[in-house]
Amino acid sequence: MTDLKQSIKQKARQLGFFLAGVTSSEPPAHYSTFESWLNAGMHGTMNYLAEERSRTRRADPKQILPECKSILVLALPYPSSFIPPPSSFGIASYALGEDYHEVIPARLKQIVEFIEEQLGHPIPNRYYTDTGPVLERDLAQRAGLGWIGKNSLLINPKAGSTFFLAEILLGIELEPDDALITDHCGTCTRCITACPTHCILPNRTLDARRCISYLTIELKTDIPEDLRPLMQNWIFGCDACQQVCPWNRFSAQADSAFEPKIPLPVLPSDLILSSVEFNQRFKKSPIKRAKRRGYLRNLAVGIGNNGNENDIPILEQAAQDDEPLVREHANWALTKRNADFSPLQ
Repeated sequence: MTDLKQSIKQKARQLGFFLAGVTSSEPPAHYSTFESWLNAGMHGTMNYLAEERSRTRRADPKQILPECKSILVLALPYPSSFIPPPSSFGIASYALGEDYHEVIPARLKQIVEFIEEQLGHPIPNRYYTDTGPVLERDLAQRAGLGWIGKNSLLINPKAGSTFFLAEILLGIELEPDDALITDHCGTCTRCITACPTHCILPNRTLDARRCISYLTIELKTDIPEDLRPLMQNWIFGCDACQQVCPWNRFSAQADSAFEPKIPLPVLPSDLILSSVEFNQRFKKSPIKRAKRRGYLRNLAVGIGNNGNENDIPILEQAAQDDEPLVREHANWALTKRNADFSPLQ
Protein backbone atom coordinates (compact mmCIF):
# COMPACT_ATOMS: atom_id res chain seq x y z
CA MET A 1 0.00 0.00 0.00
CA THR A 2 3.07 2.27 0.03
CA ASP A 3 2.59 3.23 -3.62
CA LEU A 4 -1.09 3.89 -2.98
CA LYS A 5 -0.28 6.14 -0.03
CA GLN A 6 2.12 8.19 -2.12
CA SER A 7 -0.45 8.43 -4.93
CA ILE A 8 -3.04 9.64 -2.44
CA LYS A 9 -0.69 12.31 -1.10
CA GLN A 10 0.11 13.41 -4.64
CA LYS A 11 -3.62 13.73 -5.38
CA ALA A 12 -4.09 15.72 -2.18
CA ARG A 13 -1.31 18.12 -3.22
CA GLN A 14 -2.98 18.60 -6.60
CA LEU A 15 -6.13 19.64 -4.72
CA GLY A 16 -4.24 22.22 -2.64
CA PHE A 17 -3.54 20.22 0.51
CA PHE A 18 0.10 21.14 1.03
CA LEU A 19 0.49 18.86 4.06
CA ALA A 20 -0.68 15.26 4.22
CA GLY A 21 -0.01 12.47 6.67
CA VAL A 22 -1.43 9.14 7.69
CA THR A 23 -2.08 7.85 11.18
CA SER A 24 -3.72 4.76 12.62
CA SER A 25 -7.27 4.41 13.88
CA GLU A 26 -6.05 4.17 17.47
CA PRO A 27 -7.73 6.43 20.07
CA PRO A 28 -6.15 9.90 20.39
CA ALA A 29 -3.37 10.00 22.95
CA HIS A 30 -4.54 13.19 24.63
CA TYR A 31 -8.23 12.45 24.96
CA SER A 32 -7.94 12.66 28.76
CA THR A 33 -6.84 16.30 28.40
CA PHE A 34 -9.97 17.01 26.38
CA GLU A 35 -12.13 15.25 28.98
CA SER A 36 -10.58 17.29 31.80
CA TRP A 37 -11.14 20.46 29.76
CA LEU A 38 -14.82 19.63 29.40
CA ASN A 39 -15.21 18.72 33.05
CA ALA A 40 -13.73 22.09 34.02
CA GLY A 41 -16.40 23.84 31.92
CA MET A 42 -13.83 25.42 29.60
CA HIS A 43 -16.09 24.82 26.59
CA GLY A 44 -18.55 27.50 27.71
CA THR A 45 -21.89 27.25 25.91
CA MET A 46 -20.62 24.76 23.31
CA ASN A 47 -22.71 22.03 24.92
CA TYR A 48 -22.55 19.80 21.84
CA LEU A 49 -18.94 19.04 22.76
CA ALA A 50 -19.96 17.59 26.11
CA GLU A 51 -22.74 15.32 24.86
CA GLU A 52 -22.11 11.65 25.59
CA ARG A 53 -22.24 10.65 21.91
CA SER A 54 -19.71 13.35 21.07
CA ARG A 55 -17.35 12.28 23.84
CA THR A 56 -17.56 8.61 22.86
CA ARG A 57 -16.78 9.31 19.22
CA ARG A 58 -13.89 11.66 19.97
CA ALA A 59 -12.41 9.06 22.28
CA ASP A 60 -12.28 6.41 19.53
CA PRO A 61 -12.44 6.95 15.74
CA LYS A 62 -13.92 3.47 15.35
CA GLN A 63 -17.04 4.71 17.09
CA ILE A 64 -17.50 6.93 14.01
CA LEU A 65 -16.46 4.37 11.41
CA PRO A 66 -16.20 0.80 12.77
CA GLU A 67 -14.26 -0.29 9.67
CA CYS A 68 -11.67 2.48 10.11
CA LYS A 69 -8.10 1.25 9.68
CA SER A 70 -6.29 4.48 8.73
CA ILE A 71 -6.83 8.21 8.95
CA LEU A 72 -5.56 10.62 6.31
CA VAL A 73 -4.92 14.06 7.83
CA LEU A 74 -4.61 17.07 5.54
CA ALA A 75 -3.86 20.79 5.73
CA LEU A 76 -4.96 23.59 3.40
CA PRO A 77 -3.35 27.05 3.78
CA TYR A 78 -5.22 30.31 4.33
CA PRO A 79 -3.70 33.83 4.31
CA SER A 80 -1.22 34.68 7.03
CA SER A 81 -2.53 37.06 9.64
CA PHE A 82 -4.34 40.10 8.29
CA ILE A 83 -3.51 43.18 10.38
CA PRO A 84 -6.18 45.86 9.97
CA PRO A 85 -5.42 49.59 10.10
CA PRO A 86 -5.56 50.97 13.67
CA SER A 87 -8.89 52.69 13.02
CA SER A 88 -10.49 49.60 11.44
CA PHE A 89 -11.73 46.29 12.79
CA GLY A 90 -10.11 42.87 13.05
CA ILE A 91 -11.34 39.75 11.31
CA ALA A 92 -9.46 36.47 11.62
CA SER A 93 -7.57 35.93 8.38
CA TYR A 94 -9.16 32.52 7.73
CA ALA A 95 -12.56 34.24 7.46
CA LEU A 96 -11.65 36.79 4.78
CA GLY A 97 -12.35 34.45 1.87
CA GLU A 98 -14.87 31.70 1.18
CA ASP A 99 -16.29 29.56 3.97
CA TYR A 100 -13.99 26.57 4.33
CA HIS A 101 -16.97 24.41 5.29
CA GLU A 102 -18.20 24.97 1.73
CA VAL A 103 -14.82 24.50 0.02
CA ILE A 104 -12.98 21.64 1.71
CA PRO A 105 -15.56 18.78 1.83
CA ALA A 106 -15.86 18.70 -1.98
CA ARG A 107 -12.10 18.23 -2.23
CA LEU A 108 -12.13 15.48 0.40
CA LYS A 109 -14.82 13.73 -1.63
CA GLN A 110 -12.54 13.89 -4.68
CA ILE A 111 -9.77 12.19 -2.73
CA VAL A 112 -12.12 9.39 -1.65
CA GLU A 113 -13.26 8.94 -5.25
CA PHE A 114 -9.61 8.82 -6.36
CA ILE A 115 -8.81 6.09 -3.80
CA GLU A 116 -11.82 4.05 -4.88
CA GLU A 117 -10.77 4.40 -8.53
CA GLN A 118 -7.28 3.14 -7.65
CA LEU A 119 -8.68 0.16 -5.75
CA GLY A 120 -11.54 -0.57 -8.15
CA HIS A 121 -14.21 -0.75 -5.45
CA PRO A 122 -15.95 1.43 -2.84
CA ILE A 123 -14.40 1.77 0.62
CA PRO A 124 -15.89 2.72 3.99
CA ASN A 125 -15.08 6.36 4.73
CA ARG A 126 -16.01 9.48 6.65
CA TYR A 127 -14.49 12.92 6.14
CA TYR A 128 -14.58 16.13 8.14
CA THR A 129 -13.12 19.57 8.45
CA ASP A 130 -13.65 21.12 11.88
CA THR A 131 -17.24 19.86 12.24
CA GLY A 132 -16.63 16.19 12.97
CA PRO A 133 -16.37 14.53 16.39
CA VAL A 134 -12.60 14.04 16.19
CA LEU A 135 -9.63 15.61 17.96
CA GLU A 136 -8.10 17.05 14.80
CA ARG A 137 -4.89 18.47 16.21
CA ASP A 138 -4.15 15.31 18.17
CA LEU A 139 -4.52 13.19 15.03
CA ALA A 140 -2.55 15.71 12.95
CA GLN A 141 0.38 15.61 15.35
CA ARG A 142 0.33 11.81 15.27
CA ALA A 143 0.29 11.93 11.44
CA GLY A 144 3.44 14.08 11.46
CA LEU A 145 1.89 17.40 10.38
CA GLY A 146 3.18 19.42 13.33
CA TRP A 147 3.23 19.88 17.08
CA ILE A 148 0.58 21.44 19.30
CA GLY A 149 1.87 24.85 20.30
CA LYS A 150 1.41 26.78 23.53
CA ASN A 151 -1.57 28.58 21.96
CA SER A 152 -3.21 25.16 21.34
CA LEU A 153 -2.81 25.45 17.54
CA LEU A 154 -1.01 22.91 15.39
CA ILE A 155 2.30 24.37 14.18
CA ASN A 156 4.34 23.02 11.28
CA PRO A 157 8.06 23.93 11.29
CA LYS A 158 7.94 24.84 7.58
CA ALA A 159 4.46 26.41 7.42
CA GLY A 160 3.52 27.93 10.77
CA SER A 161 -0.11 27.57 11.85
CA THR A 162 -2.15 29.38 9.18
CA PHE A 163 -3.94 26.41 7.70
CA PHE A 164 -7.16 24.43 7.99
CA LEU A 165 -7.12 20.79 9.06
CA ALA A 166 -9.23 18.03 7.53
CA GLU A 167 -9.30 14.28 7.94
CA ILE A 168 -10.61 11.24 6.08
CA LEU A 169 -11.32 8.08 8.03
CA LEU A 170 -10.62 5.14 5.72
CA GLY A 171 -11.56 1.49 5.80
CA ILE A 172 -8.21 0.48 4.28
CA GLU A 173 -4.80 -0.11 5.81
CA LEU A 174 -2.18 2.53 4.99
CA GLU A 175 1.24 2.69 6.61
CA PRO A 176 1.21 5.38 9.34
CA ASP A 177 3.66 8.26 9.11
CA ASP A 178 5.95 9.11 12.02
CA ALA A 179 4.49 11.45 14.59
CA LEU A 180 6.16 14.82 15.14
CA ILE A 181 7.05 14.56 18.80
CA THR A 182 9.51 17.45 19.07
CA ASP A 183 8.20 20.63 20.67
CA HIS A 184 9.68 23.64 18.90
CA CYS A 185 8.01 26.32 21.03
CA GLY A 186 10.93 26.25 23.45
CA THR A 187 10.88 29.05 26.00
CA CYS A 188 8.89 31.41 23.73
CA THR A 189 5.76 32.85 25.35
CA ARG A 190 4.84 35.50 22.78
CA CYS A 191 1.39 34.04 22.16
CA ILE A 192 0.59 33.95 25.86
CA THR A 193 1.71 37.55 26.32
CA ALA A 194 -0.18 38.76 23.23
CA CYS A 195 -3.56 37.21 24.11
CA PRO A 196 -5.82 40.18 24.91
CA THR A 197 -8.10 38.22 27.25
CA HIS A 198 -5.47 35.91 28.81
CA CYS A 199 -7.33 32.77 27.73
CA ILE A 200 -4.26 30.58 27.02
CA LEU A 201 -3.75 27.92 29.70
CA PRO A 202 -0.47 26.28 30.78
CA ASN A 203 -1.44 22.84 29.39
CA ARG A 204 -1.76 24.07 25.76
CA THR A 205 -5.50 24.44 25.90
CA LEU A 206 -7.69 27.55 26.05
CA ASP A 207 -10.39 28.76 28.36
CA ALA A 208 -12.89 29.17 25.53
CA ARG A 209 -15.09 31.35 27.74
CA ARG A 210 -12.44 34.09 27.48
CA CYS A 211 -11.28 33.48 23.91
CA ILE A 212 -12.21 36.24 21.46
CA SER A 213 -12.94 33.68 18.73
CA TYR A 214 -15.47 32.03 21.01
CA LEU A 215 -16.96 35.33 22.17
CA THR A 216 -17.44 36.65 18.63
CA ILE A 217 -18.59 33.42 16.93
CA GLU A 218 -19.79 30.66 19.24
CA LEU A 219 -21.36 32.74 22.00
CA LYS A 220 -24.91 33.65 20.97
CA THR A 221 -25.85 35.80 23.95
CA ASP A 222 -24.45 38.93 25.62
CA ILE A 223 -20.66 39.21 25.78
CA PRO A 224 -19.62 39.53 29.46
CA GLU A 225 -19.06 43.20 30.22
CA ASP A 226 -15.67 42.66 31.85
CA LEU A 227 -14.35 41.07 28.64
CA ARG A 228 -15.68 43.66 26.17
CA PRO A 229 -12.86 46.22 26.66
CA LEU A 230 -10.27 43.44 26.28
CA MET A 231 -11.58 42.46 22.84
CA GLN A 232 -9.95 45.54 21.32
CA ASN A 233 -11.10 45.86 17.68
CA TRP A 234 -11.63 42.14 16.92
CA ILE A 235 -15.14 41.58 15.54
CA PHE A 236 -14.94 38.03 14.12
CA GLY A 237 -12.35 35.64 15.44
CA CYS A 238 -8.88 36.65 16.54
CA ASP A 239 -5.35 36.24 15.21
CA ALA A 240 -3.46 37.84 18.10
CA CYS A 241 -1.56 34.68 19.03
CA GLN A 242 -0.76 33.86 15.39
CA GLN A 243 0.43 37.37 14.54
CA VAL A 244 3.26 37.10 17.06
CA CYS A 245 4.22 33.46 16.50
CA PRO A 246 7.75 33.33 14.99
CA TRP A 247 6.89 30.20 13.02
CA ASN A 248 4.31 32.07 10.94
CA ARG A 249 7.05 33.83 9.02
CA PHE A 250 7.08 30.51 7.12
CA SER A 251 3.34 30.55 6.34
CA ALA A 252 2.52 28.95 2.99
CA GLN A 253 0.92 30.73 0.04
CA ALA A 254 -2.83 30.77 0.67
CA ASP A 255 -5.22 28.69 -1.40
CA SER A 256 -7.02 31.02 -3.81
CA ALA A 257 -10.42 30.18 -2.29
CA PHE A 258 -9.39 31.91 0.92
CA GLU A 259 -7.92 35.11 -0.47
CA PRO A 260 -9.87 38.15 0.85
CA LYS A 261 -13.24 38.52 -0.84
CA ILE A 262 -15.27 40.57 1.63
CA PRO A 263 -15.25 44.40 1.52
CA LEU A 264 -12.29 45.77 3.49
CA PRO A 265 -11.71 47.64 5.64
CA VAL A 266 -14.86 47.10 7.69
CA LEU A 267 -16.48 50.45 8.41
CA PRO A 268 -18.63 51.56 11.38
CA SER A 269 -21.50 51.99 8.90
CA ASP A 270 -21.87 48.20 8.91
CA LEU A 271 -23.61 48.71 12.24
CA ILE A 272 -26.80 49.66 10.39
CA LEU A 273 -26.73 46.83 7.84
CA SER A 274 -30.18 45.37 7.22
CA SER A 275 -30.67 41.60 7.29
CA VAL A 276 -30.82 41.53 3.49
CA GLU A 277 -27.63 43.58 3.19
CA PHE A 278 -25.82 41.38 5.72
CA ASN A 279 -26.84 38.19 3.92
CA GLN A 280 -25.76 39.57 0.55
CA ARG A 281 -22.40 40.82 1.80
CA PHE A 282 -21.43 37.63 3.60
CA LYS A 283 -23.24 35.06 1.46
CA LYS A 284 -20.25 32.71 1.07
CA SER A 285 -18.26 33.94 4.05
CA PRO A 286 -17.69 32.23 7.42
CA ILE A 287 -18.91 35.50 8.95
CA LYS A 288 -22.48 34.46 8.23
CA ARG A 289 -22.12 32.00 11.12
CA ALA A 290 -22.37 34.89 13.55
CA LYS A 291 -25.64 35.99 11.93
CA ARG A 292 -26.52 39.65 11.65
CA ARG A 293 -27.21 40.08 15.36
CA GLY A 294 -23.87 38.54 16.38
CA TYR A 295 -21.87 40.49 13.82
CA LEU A 296 -23.45 43.80 14.82
CA ARG A 297 -23.05 42.95 18.52
CA ASN A 298 -19.32 42.40 17.92
CA LEU A 299 -18.98 45.52 15.81
CA ALA A 300 -20.69 47.64 18.48
CA VAL A 301 -18.10 46.45 21.01
CA GLY A 302 -15.29 47.18 18.53
CA ILE A 303 -16.63 50.69 17.94
CA GLY A 304 -16.90 51.22 21.67
CA ASN A 305 -13.26 50.22 22.08
CA ASN A 306 -11.96 52.23 19.12
CA GLY A 307 -12.65 55.57 20.72
CA ASN A 308 -13.80 57.62 17.74
CA GLU A 309 -16.22 60.39 18.72
CA ASN A 310 -17.54 60.48 15.15
CA ASP A 311 -19.06 57.03 15.65
CA ILE A 312 -21.50 58.17 18.35
CA PRO A 313 -24.34 58.99 15.87
CA ILE A 314 -24.20 55.53 14.30
CA LEU A 315 -24.20 53.92 17.75
CA GLU A 316 -27.29 55.95 18.58
CA GLN A 317 -28.98 54.53 15.48
CA ALA A 318 -27.98 50.98 16.41
CA ALA A 319 -29.34 51.54 19.92
CA GLN A 320 -32.78 51.64 18.26
CA ASP A 321 -32.30 48.35 16.38
CA ASP A 322 -35.09 45.78 16.43
CA GLU A 323 -32.66 43.17 17.76
CA PRO A 324 -32.21 43.36 21.58
CA LEU A 325 -28.68 41.93 21.39
CA VAL A 326 -27.60 44.77 19.09
CA ARG A 327 -29.33 47.42 21.19
CA GLU A 328 -27.70 46.27 24.42
CA HIS A 329 -24.16 46.33 23.04
CA ALA A 330 -24.69 49.59 21.17
CA ASN A 331 -25.86 51.20 24.41
CA TRP A 332 -22.81 49.82 26.21
CA ALA A 333 -20.57 51.30 23.52
CA LEU A 334 -22.40 54.64 23.79
CA THR A 335 -21.90 54.71 27.54
CA LYS A 336 -18.20 53.93 27.06
CA ARG A 337 -17.77 56.56 24.33
CA ASN A 338 -19.68 59.24 26.25
CA ALA A 339 -17.54 58.54 29.31
CA ASP A 340 -14.36 58.76 27.25
CA PHE A 341 -15.36 62.11 25.74
CA SER A 342 -16.91 63.61 28.86
CA PRO A 343 -15.96 67.30 29.25
CA LEU A 344 -15.36 66.61 32.94
CA GLN A 345 -12.26 64.56 32.10
